[in-house]
Amino acid sequence: MQFTDAVTVAGTRRRDDGYLVADARIARTGVQVYLGSEVGRDDMATVRVYRPGSEVFAEDTLKSAAHRPVTNDHPAELVTSENWRQHAVGQTGDEITGEGIFIRVPLMVSDGATIKLIEDGKRELSAGYTCDLDFTAGETPTGEAYDAIQRNIRFNHVAIVHAGRAGSQVRIGDAKQWGAAPITPTQEKETITMSDALRTVVVDGLSVSTTDQGAQAITKLMKDLESSSAKLVDADKAYQAKLADAEKAHAEALKAKDADLAKKDEEIGTLKADLKKAQDSAPKPEDIDRLVADRAQLVTTVKAIDSKIETMGKTDADLRRAAVAAKLGDEMVKGASDAEIAGMFKAIAKDIKPADPLRTVVSGGLQQVNDADKAATEAYAAMVKDMQSAHQAQAN
Repeated sequence: MQFTDAVTVAGTRRRDDGYLVADARIARTGVQVYLGSEVGRDDMATVRVYRPGSEVFAEDTLKSAAHRPVTNDHPAELVTSENWRQHAVGQTGDEITGEGIFIRVPLMVSDGATIKLIEDGKRELSAGYTCDLDFTAGETPTGEAYDAIQRNIRFNHVAIVHAGRAGSQVRIGDAKQWGAAPITPTQEKETITMSDALRTVVVDGLSVSTTDQGAQAITKLMKDLESSSAKLVDADKAYQAKLADAEKAHAEALKAKDADLAKKDEEIGTLKADLKKAQDSAPKPEDIDRLVADRAQLVTTVKAIDSKIETMGKTDADLRRAAVAAKLGDEMVKGASDAEIAGMFKAIAKDIKPADPLRTVVSGGLQQVNDADKAATEAYAAMVKDMQSAHQAQAN
């Protein structure tokens, strides 16, 4: 939609080259009343339109006020590069600032005829701009009710007019007029007051009026706050990264410890299994007794075949082989297997009846024996005793 605002031009002066320069406050914040028919709401007699500071002082809004054409009255169309030469009598500058609730725009009028009209009393300015109307009712921060909100304000031109409003019949789209103007009394010529020297700074969406020094201080504080916030974010990221690394290292250490414990558990299990296997495979006492008896019988038989055969530290197979060799000769055992030796030993031993030294002594009475017989008897008795007690030592 196309709109106009009326203000009185202030602070005009002629330059040496004849151009006229001035400052104009071309828009302000707050609630303004329009005819409903002018803003597309014929169902409403009037519409209270709210222009918040966040929209008025938005960066894109302020930029749109720079280098805008100044016209003598409002043209019937938007001023563009195609028709600029036809309508423009001057231009706004680029030092766009906020002063209190207003946007201040410096401008220059370069057309001599228009300058004369201004000096003769045609001293009001009317900003022509477009915007979006958001018909969402509400209240301003100060409690003032409104029916709609202006958004996306974009300036098109600034017109020099006799009166800021061209009568109650002005309509949006009227070929003879440009836009709709708020219903306000004719504004008196502005005077410079303390409030005129204030600047408006938007802080967290709120418009704050302050001096230049205050605005600079606020801007610096906001930048410092942004910098501090960024540092805090970076510090938090670094802390989170270190925490993640520590948690990862801790998890890896626990994993390695668990693996080590599992390995030790496996080793313990293997040792237990080996021990049980050894216990299960260990000879029983009755088996040991039988082995001792068999060994004693074998030694006795071997000694009966040849008493000179040394039995200590020899295996059963060795004893059988020695006995066969003693009885049948070395040629019989040469190259023979243990099984063959066992067969030959069985053959020569079946007729051997080992003597019982104790029974011989008892039956024959006490007799003088030579040292060789005595030694043989003692050796045999020691061997039998050793064989009989060997399984007890193993069990212990």
